[in-house]
Amino acid sequence: MDGKLGQGIRDRFLDGMSHAACTVNIVTTDGPAGRAGVTVSAMASVSADSDWPTLLVCVHHLSPAAAKIVENGVLCVNVLRDDQSYISDTFAGRFRNEVGDKFDCAEWVAMPSGAPRIENPLVAFDCRLLSSEKVGTHHIFLCEVHDLHVARAGSPLIYANRAYGSSIRIDGARSLASAQVRMGSRLTVGCFHTFGPFVIPRLIRQMEGFDVSLVEGDQRRLSESLKAGESEVALLYDLDLDESFETLPLQELSPYVLLADGHRLAQQSEIEPTELVEEPMVLLDAPPSSDYFLGLMRRAGVEPLVAWRTRSFEMLRGLVGHGLGYALLTTKPAADMTYDGMRLVARPLLGDHAPGRIAIAWRKGTALSAPAKRFIALCRDAFPQSG
Repeated sequence: MDGKLGQGIRDRFLDGMSHAACTVNIVTTDGPAGRAGVTVSAMASVSADSDWPTLLVCVHHLSPAAAKIVENGVLCVNVLRDDQSYISDTFAGRFRNEVGDKFDCAEWVAMPSGAPRIENPLVAFDCRLLSSEKVGTHHIFLCEVHDLHVARAGSPLIYANRAYGSSIRIDGARSLASAQVRMGSRLTVGCFHTFGPFVIPRLIRQMEGFDVSLVEGDQRRLSESLKAGESEVALLYDLDLDESFETLPLQELSPYVLLADGHRLAQQSEIEPTELVEEPMVLLDAPPSSDYFLGLMRRAGVEPLVAWRTRSFEMLRGLVGHGLGYALLTTKPAADMTYDGMRLVARPLLGDHAPGRIAIAWRKGTALSAPAKRFIALCRDAFPQSG
């Protein structure tokens, strides 16, 4: 009976702790026992008022890093930025088939203790080990902080609801009464950074009476935001989404070729992919857009000559406007000029191409709030059913 009860509380504990947001940290060591590193989320400040500031780190006893930390007596706690989840995944063993040495995923410098520091973390604490105690499956390390490195800018990588996320600023209420009025009226929306500006401002204006916050990014950023509970709903592409999401398709978008006004193909009413074989390409390098556009050309038997890559929609338009290449896009602005006044031309890309699909997504099984339901209803009206 006790064993069954213990297993039950363990599962409930793990489920409960999955809702507690933690920073993602790479703990490293080096010395007589050798170099090692591991991803941990269990790290916390203990005291700033002891002889040296102290913090606590928990490392699983099966990790090779645990024994080496004890023998070396030093460790560095690297707090990751929100664009460094790949480092976390590498040290957690996710990419073991791609890298022989986990340390190859980043550049490193030695802290005064000799422990490796990521060249550009959000913050790094260089520590000396005070004590180690094993509780259950983990070593609890109490450490003195003897030096630290702090970045000038950046946001922490957060892990919550079994997914990565990022912190966002939330301004405090001016009064308890105003906070109680606002309760239940807040909505955080994720939006794909290229097409978001075309629809989000209009939708927010229609959300009068609700407090809307935005999370902007590419497909991976938005997926992680939804999984972590940072965003309740997200406008993104209906591509490469896993089964943990409910989706509502909103619009199909057909691909077109973007050209400078004086380009030799600009006089045509439509363009075959084979006519672009020798032309340099400016690629919107924001997954899944990049894979989608490259796939369109390759299925037509054309290997694109990618000359420029950019994650910025307007940078792409600027490069095309100055004759540095063509681009493939699905979202079409109302204006046909770049920021600096260069005229652009859009022509349909001929062929039987799979359309790009915009959808609104949310976590499966989630009871949507009233603001989320209102936003979804507005999205249904805002998007025509075909591009």
